[in-house]
Amino acid sequence: MDTERIQPETFDETPSEDGVNVSYRLQGGDSAPNECTPHPQPEQQPKHRDRLPLGWQIARLGDVCKSTKQRNPAKQPEQLFEYVDVSSVSNQTYKITETQELSGEFAPSRARKIIQTNDVIFATVRPTLKRVALVPAELNDQICSTGYCVLKADAEFLDPSYLYFYLLTETVHQRVEAIQSGATYPAINDSDLFNLTIPLPPIAEQKEIAHTLRTLQTAKAARQRELALAQEHKAALMQHLFTHGIGSLSSQETQFGSIPADWQILPLKKSAIVQTGIAKGRKLEGDDIVTFPYLRVANVKDGYLDLKEIKDIQLRKSEVDRYLLKYGDILMTEGGDADKLGRGFIWHEQVPNCVHQNHVFAVRVNREILLPAYFAYLIQSDYGKGYFFSVAHRTTNLASINSSKLKAFPVPVPRLHEQKLIVETLDKCDSKISALQREITLLDELFHALLEQLMTGELSTVSPKHPVASCLRQAPASIG
Repeated sequence: MDTERIQPETFDETPSEDGVNVSYRLQGGDSAPNECTPHPQPEQQPKHRDRLPLGWQIARLGDVCKSTKQRNPAKQPEQLFEYVDVSSVSNQTYKITETQELSGEFAPSRARKIIQTNDVIFATVRPTLKRVALVPAELNDQICSTGYCVLKADAEFLDPSYLYFYLLTETVHQRVEAIQSGATYPAINDSDLFNLTIPLPPIAEQKEIAHTLRTLQTAKAARQRELALAQEHKAALMQHLFTHGIGSLSSQETQFGSIPADWQILPLKKSAIVQTGIAKGRKLEGDDIVTFPYLRVANVKDGYLDLKEIKDIQLRKSEVDRYLLKYGDILMTEGGDADKLGRGFIWHEQVPNCVHQNHVFAVRVNREILLPAYFAYLIQSDYGKGYFFSVAHRTTNLASINSSKLKAFPVPVPRLHEQKLIVETLDKCDSKISALQREITLLDELFHALLEQLMTGELSTVSPKHPVASCLRQAPASIG
């Protein structure tokens, strides 16, 4: 293998004035491009020392990582390798999610850095996106982009998993945000990362910290898999219910799929009122101007409403009744990006006295014919999506419907009793999905809270007398 070795440097450890051991690196040999600079940058370093527990040290990352290697795959054109590009790492799971199998002949010019099991890779392009991953065994001796800094923990001082988790902290995020350069394509050099400092507990405690955080990470991944299965189950159940109903023995064909033979088909305008919304950006004057909260396209998702951010809009008092939302309205988007077409769910007056913008429709059904929840599930189904895509006005990557197309939506209408049974069945699916989503959110919040506190020594995983340590030791059993 033709390699270009990054030159190692020599170490010297000197106690600081406050008695905390700090590692320094002395220049030794010819350094490779992007290797650690010999000049410390104290103004860029987090302030660890004031709160470090006894036995912890501070080290520069470059002083506790071993040298790595590079090679040019193009020199072996027939040899296959797995390539980790900058887009290969998820900043949601912090894992390498996909690679490309390439031959040396077609290797990109950035395919140079050799990665090995338990190396940590950190994307230096747009570094605040936190594209950080621990290299798994199946990618040993493969190649990653020069858009990553490869960190190989020196096992004498640093546990690889502890290093991986440390690079996910808000401390590191703030440091790289402060030193990145480039307005449109921000980046840092490998040397910038190696010059950051890291708090170092004893190796045994590093492993305990990493184990605790990995337990939470594993629990979240398990819940995410359960969530994906629950969502797949709901989609399959909707397909069955809107095709076969509850115990129907025969079916009728429509342009958008089969439905039970005894279901009516009515245009939406025969069973509901379609209310259009208020336009933004109007210049209003006078004494009759009032301010109301309003729903935007961003608030209306596929099967739920995201109400974390509600904005206000001005309108005339005389317009309030015209645009006011009512309990049980089904909110639907007119489109935009293709995934926004016809998506929506039920309004339960979560925000009192709320109106809606003109890119969001409010469908107010006649409850003697249609149940709001039944219609809300129908628009999520393949039947509903099939109709909206078939009548949408499309341009590149965009699709939209108008109120006339929505009013013409051919709604399959079972008897109210059957609608109720369909709603009850799908509500159970949604309840499970919501519970899993809440649990994932809680696990994620717990992970990030513990990440910051464990990495600064504010919480301990090793002291049996520490009450939080006791809770952490019991947590894995309850989480699993």
